[in-house]
Amino acid sequence: MKRLLSAVAIGLAALAAGHGEASAQDSPPQPLPTPPSKPTSPAPEGKPASGEKKADTKDEGKPKDDAKPKGDKKIPVSYQSPKRPLPDYDGRGDDPATAGDVALWVPRLLFSPLYFTSEYLIRRPLGALITGAERAGLPEALYDFFTFGPDHNAGFLPIGFVDFGFNPSVGIFLFWRDAFFKGNEFQIHGTTWGTDWVAAQFVDRITFHNRDTLTLSAGGIRRPDHAFFGIGARSLQGDRSRYGRDQVDVNAMVDLHLWRASRLEAGMGLKTVEIYNGHFGGDPNIDQGAAQGRFAIPYGFDRGYTAEYNTLTAALDTRQPRPAPGSGIRIELTALQGNDVRRSPGSGWVKYGGTVGGFYDLNDRGRVVSLSLNTQFADPLGGRDIPFLELVSLGGPNPMRGFFPGRLLGRSAAVVTARYRWPIWIWLDGSIQAAVGNVFDEHLKDFKPSLLRFSGAIGVESVGSPDSSFELLVGLGSETFEHGGQLNSFRLSVGSNRGF
Repeated sequence: MKRLLSAVAIGLAALAAGHGEASAQDSPPQPLPTPPSKPTSPAPEGKPASGEKKADTKDEGKPKDDAKPKGDKKIPVSYQSPKRPLPDYDGRGDDPATAGDVALWVPRLLFSPLYFTSEYLIRRPLGALITGAERAGLPEALYDFFTFGPDHNAGFLPIGFVDFGFNPSVGIFLFWRDAFFKGNEFQIHGTTWGTDWVAAQFVDRITFHNRDTLTLSAGGIRRPDHAFFGIGARSLQGDRSRYGRDQVDVNAMVDLHLWRASRLEAGMGLKTVEIYNGHFGGDPNIDQGAAQGRFAIPYGFDRGYTAEYNTLTAALDTRQPRPAPGSGIRIELTALQGNDVRRSPGSGWVKYGGTVGGFYDLNDRGRVVSLSLNTQFADPLGGRDIPFLELVSLGGPNPMRGFFPGRLLGRSAAVVTARYRWPIWIWLDGSIQAAVGNVFDEHLKDFKPSLLRFSGAIGVESVGSPDSSFELLVGLGSETFEHGGQLNSFRLSVGSNRGF
């Protein structure tokens, strides 16, 4: 765009300077007209006119400056300059084609339908909206309106989230950075959609050495529209039912940033959960679904539990933070141990799993393709079963994002995900992903290829802190290949959904 504007400016300057005369590139050099001299009277042949000096003989035969073109031809006053080639400012020529440039055509062809959807229905309209807002000075005006203090360290933001198939929510996000001392940040989230849909969370995060953090959090949520489809690999989309959940959770987490993007996170917490029949639209509740023979009543329903839990996450990641190229390898291991203190002993569980992923930046500018394998397991500790909310879960923010949150529940899971992510704006990325996987019985006991499902999703998401991020996602999910693999799950979500 700058080059285009520069070319236009140069052309206008040339027109103004030449006042419409032809340029040297379009016609042969022409003598410039001299100012008219003082009028003279006719003179006899061979004598100079009055006020005119006799030309020197040495100049005879040379054209005079004020001589007219032969035949009294007029110089054209309009022309079109030829297009000037783009200069090679750095003298290095065009960048040579790389293997990444060639490989880029593979995901472009595979995901072209989804790409055109993202490009022309999401990115370009959103880009035009952002550009117009920036020209109008809207971001600066909003920044000054929603933030306070000399350094804009405190403020508020309206937030909302819509996940079609569930109740929407609206609320507010409050923050205060460097509260009382440098590196300390307070955050408060609050959302609601009526008296039976209320959520709130308070976070105090202390940052050490600009990277490591200690986070203290307390929150609660009540909502009646959670979806339940049954447990196991063969659950059906048509068996959807609803349940409600009340939960209060208090926890502390330490996050240590190690080499490059590697990290170690450890924490502990206490939560209390109550589960009951819910409602949304015309869907039946869990009791009604079980009475119709769709599934069995899941363990933990209609009685709740209080769990003390401990978590540990260790990730080895060779990638460097942005804007460095996004190529690398990530290996992540997770573990969670919980215990129902209402019914101890013999009422504990452990969840563990791992993810291995490879990432390749196609042009070292943030266009990253990746392939990852994720496995998860949940085992009881003692003689009791695991509450169904503590089982392995796929869908929503977890792997296989084309499904509803909690769509797939089981004792274990295996998922392979291919993803292509590219930058749209300085704070916004586009993402296309396709996954194949499912939940299974303990330790992948009943795993077989015919029980796998497909999940696909495309969307945009903000880059930066997850505490107040924005996401727009469209996803599809299928039944098992054994059941025909029909795409009968549709998901559309938009808004800020972290924390709830």
